[in-house]
Amino acid sequence: MIRRSDFVVGVSGINAADNPGPGTGVARSLLEDGALGARVVGLAYDALEPGIYMDWLFERSFTLPYPSGGGDDFIARLLEIQATHGLDFVVPNLDVELPLYIRYADELAAAGIRTFLPTMKQFRLRGKDKLPEVAAALDIDVPETRFVASEEALFEACEEIGFPLVVKGAYYLAHTAYTYLEAAGHFRAIAAEWGYPVIVQKLVKGDELNLVGVGDGAGGSLGSVAMKKVSITSLGKVWAAVTLKNPALTAAAERFVAGTQWRGPYELECIADPETGKLYLIEINPRFPAWSYFATGVGVNLPGRMLRHTLGLPLDSTDTYDAGRFFMRYTYEMVTDMNCFQNVVMRGETQ
Repeated sequence: MIRRSDFVVGVSGINAADNPGPGTGVARSLLEDGALGARVVGLAYDALEPGIYMDWLFERSFTLPYPSGGGDDFIARLLEIQATHGLDFVVPNLDVELPLYIRYADELAAAGIRTFLPTMKQFRLRGKDKLPEVAAALDIDVPETRFVASEEALFEACEEIGFPLVVKGAYYLAHTAYTYLEAAGHFRAIAAEWGYPVIVQKLVKGDELNLVGVGDGAGGSLGSVAMKKVSITSLGKVWAAVTLKNPALTAAAERFVAGTQWRGPYELECIADPETGKLYLIEINPRFPAWSYFATGVGVNLPGRMLRHTLGLPLDSTDTYDAGRFFMRYTYEMVTDMNCFQNVVMRGETQ
């Protein structure tokens, strides 16, 4: 068994704010696998990420250079953390940092920092422009969709699809539009920030179903849990949810993992027609979602299983959990010393 003093796991995405990252839930899951015995450190990009100050989850936290820059400084910082504190494994939880970790995975592994991530080809499947072909392989549907690169094409798409519809970036942002003027405003804003194509998609109403799982990289699954959103925030983040068993969604996840040979965590976001039960694939996320601790809470500790699989330790890969388990988020206030914040700002780490 790995001893706590010997194995350090870095976890990013610890911005547990109104638009929460997955990191605090991942850290909590790792710590709750007591036999695994990992020490967890936080990896942040801003001194105001709340996870930095959650010392019951992270024994220390460190700031990193933002991953949109070059990779050399980013990797150098990880190696510096490894040299001064220890770092054996990293669980990146933000889309923006995944390409760097994937690109430098071999270099990090050679230095003794392991990861368990999808390939770059698999990562590109997250693009919303790839959803139609992925959905076809999973034998589920996608809402009627157009890819547009001009306002003329946008107008034609709006005419063909009809309102209401959703205007999306290929990777980020989604806005509902009820008129052409609204659609055009969203189109210009998304194109200016994220480029083309911009996606125009029919608005499908129904139950929002999500599934989190981990693929073993060889077509098998390390487990999965599905839930239905009960309440969401103004930013679209789940605030309350309930576990469910949906055979169609489970079968789609199995086909996804087997067909792509998916390696690492993933999330499928779907809409289920309340009358027919027909599933529409809305999004694929190549990482743990912010709600992934829900799976741990109902008995399927996916971060713990992923780490165990990577290290060759015994694990339970069954999907045994009860439907009807309820999940509720809440806010929480922390009081700490200002010196902690100042250390993060000035030195890039907690003491």
